[in-house]
Parts: sequence; structure tokens; C-alpha cells
Amino acid sequence: MPRFAANLSMMFNEVGFLDRFDAAARAGFRGVEFLFPYEHPAAEIRRRLDANGLTQALFNMPPGDWAKGERGLASLPGKQAEFRAGVGRALEYAAALDCKLVHCMAGIVPAGVAPATAAAVYAANLAWAAEQAHAAGVKLVIEPINHRDMPGYFLNTQAQGAAIVEAIGRDRIGLQFDVYHVQVTEGDITKRMEQHLPVIAHMQIADVPARNEPGTGEIGWDFVFARMDALGYAGWVGCEYRPAGETVAGLAWMKRFAR
Repeated sequence: MPRFAANLSMMFNEVGFLDRFDAAARAGFRGVEFLFPYEHPAAEIRRRLDANGLTQALFNMPPGDWAKGERGLASLPGKQAEFRAGVGRALEYAAALDCKLVHCMAGIVPAGVAPATAAAVYAANLAWAAEQAHAAGVKLVIEPINHRDMPGYFLNTQAQGAAIVEAIGRDRIGLQFDVYHVQVTEGDITKRMEQHLPVIAHMQIADVPARNEPGTGEIGWDFVFARMDALGYAGWVGCEYRPAGETVAGLAWMKRFAR
């Protein structure tokens, strides 16, 4: 079976965020990820990781003003200074948490911005951020997100993401392959996984259509997990799903699909 990391932004919501590290470890996880750590001191998060023997697999760069609908700044004209400040902040947390992967969200392109303009801003921002991260021993990852959940998001397909990785360099940037987003946007999950494996740095899972735990929807997880193993994927697989009920009760899927 793959190495699973609990996504603490979505799972174990029965307790407060800082207590979710203990809950994940008790449930058998050895790795964790989450969306944004910035409401909590990095030193306190690190203390929770160390106390539970957990590895921080991934987190996201600051997304901009979430309440106003921003979902990343990398492709947004006029936000370059804020984007660069966010890179610096994310790398500070990455160093404190000994986290080697940071997700750089592309963002939702504002109305009236030409696609070519957004692409130029994104390319310049991402190349600059990748250099800063590389110097700090961190790899950036980019994630194509489906338009059903996040209309207008700049990055949508695995081929688009893989081409960007190749343009900037595999040593500096990787693809975040989210099975849920792949199925909603494109389908053909394992063929796309196989095609893009050389640039995949992180994977995430959730079932379709409701984004609940594996086994609650349409995806054939026995086959998907077997292909991950057969292809030799050795990275973390983030459980970025919303439990259909109580988190621990929903973890029966791990035994169900264990080989």
C-alpha cells in the first residue's frame, strides 16, 4: 500500500487543529499535510509533529485573501509583491517543519484579465519562487484543480501542469497529482498517472463525486492503489477528503483496500 498522510484541514475535525496531530498518530498515520499553517506558530506545530513521530509531507503557500475568493496569487497581475512575500513566509515554515514540498496555488484569474497575461505572470512568479525554494532545499509543487469545485482556476489539466514542470525543471518543481481532480476533469486516472509519473512529486486522494473517503463513490480504488505500487511511486499520498461521518470510523477503507 502507498504511504498515506492525513490531511488535517479536512480530517479529524472533531477536535481543534493542534489536537489533530495526536489524533492522526493514534489512528496510525505517520505523515500529515494541511492547507495553511499560518494561524499557528511554526514552533508549536513542530512540537506536535515531534511528539507524535509525524512527518510534515506538504502544505500550501499563503493563498491571498481567502474570504474575498482568492485561491492563490501566482497568476494574478498586480499581486507580485504579495506573492513574493508569501513565498518567503512559506519557506520559513517549511524550514521550521522540515517540510520538503510546498504547494504553490495558481489562483483564479480575475475577470477581464487575458489568458496570455495570466500565463505570463504565472510563468515569471513560478520561476522566481522555484529558485527561492530550491536554494532553501524545498521543491514547489503545482496542482491542477477542477473547474467544478473552483471555477476559473488557472491550472486545470495534468498535461498543462507537466509541461510547466518540464519548462522550469524537475529538480525545482513537481506535479501534485490529485486523483479526485483528475477524475472530475479528465478521467483515465491510471493512464495519466503512468504518463506523468516522472514529474509527480506528491499525490492526493478522495472519491468522486462527493469528495469523501475511498470506497464511497465511483473510483476503483483497488486498481488505483495497485497501479501506484506497480509504478513504484514512493512519495506520500495525502488523504485530502472530507469524511462522510466520524473520521476514525471512516478509516475502514484502509483495511478494505489493503493488499
